[in-house]
Amino acid sequence: MRDSAPHPGADPWSATRRLTRPDAQDTVPIAVRVPAAVPARAPGGSSGQRVTTLDALRGFALFGILLVNIPHVLGMPSEVGGAEAPVRRALDLFVQYRFNVIFALLFGIGFGIFLQRATRKHPRPRLLLARRLAVLFPLGGLHQLLHPGEYLLFYGVLGVALLLPLSFAPRWAALLVALVLPISPVPGALVLGYALARYEIPQTLHARRNQLAVVFAVSAGLSVPALLTQLYGPRDLGFALTTVVAGLCLATAYSSGLALLLRTRAGRPISAVLEPLGRMALTNYVSATLLMVSAGRLIGLADSSSWWTMLGFAVAVIAVQAVWSRLWLAHFRYGPLEWAWRCLTWWNLQPIRRSRPSTPAA
Repeated sequence: MRDSAPHPGADPWSATRRLTRPDAQDTVPIAVRVPAAVPARAPGGSSGQRVTTLDALRGFALFGILLVNIPHVLGMPSEVGGAEAPVRRALDLFVQYRFNVIFALLFGIGFGIFLQRATRKHPRPRLLLARRLAVLFPLGGLHQLLHPGEYLLFYGVLGVALLLPLSFAPRWAALLVALVLPISPVPGALVLGYALARYEIPQTLHARRNQLAVVFAVSAGLSVPALLTQLYGPRDLGFALTTVVAGLCLATAYSSGLALLLRTRAGRPISAVLEPLGRMALTNYVSATLLMVSAGRLIGLADSSSWWTMLGFAVAVIAVQAVWSRLWLAHFRYGPLEWAWRCLTWWNLQPIRRSRPSTPAA
């Protein structure tokens, strides 16, 4: 696949246009400096640009993942009563097994978009994808020491086992595999995200408002009976089945609903907070674990039943990360881990500092 857009290094004013002078018999080529078509930075993104809606969704998913990971990493008991019970119950219904699906979907989309763009830039794009996946093995392995059961290593394994082979297959094959795997939400979501990127659906979200509205309406409607079944349904259905169904419905409703909200005026300040978080999702995901095992233990959350305190701590962590992500990205192109991941993927040192505009001569 070739990119028809102008080369990034080309002079955008280099195009010429052949004009006809009214008093001349022939068409005379007259060089006119005409700006070449440069795609605008739309919320949905375009070819070769960041899809900012996906960045905001990543930032949103980080907060949900944090609410799940803090109790897990710090060993907070699941059986609580009294004033703490509503928080625990709300997390079970609206957070647990919901945001890991969104996170996996976004990782799959990211791998799909990466392969698509690498195909335009490198003669061996699958080698780059293999390197990108391979980096997750040591990083995920080290992260496992602080956060047993974390997903980075899992994504690397699934990527090598599923995404690399599927890169040789037609895109419908990836979609078929994703539909076969929904009962296993994380692998299914990872492959589904990859398939959606192959169909260029995430890259064209800015043109899919009506489709998003339909997806949101259907998934939100299905979420109601799914939640009621999880809450009041027969126990012999099994916790896993009821939770998976409700999780898939809510994850879809959350993602499509936020994508719609970001297109409104009310969504602009939300996007301003979430986008920097999402652009540094890998750095923030790992640094959140460091904050959990240090600050979380310092304030006494380890083995604690203080779920309200946990909720406040999660809000504080995401607020700190939102501020520092915005400050960091004002000076650098990528987060620290994102930059290292990029360097190892392309196997050369990538620029990280933002270029400063030159000062006009006096």
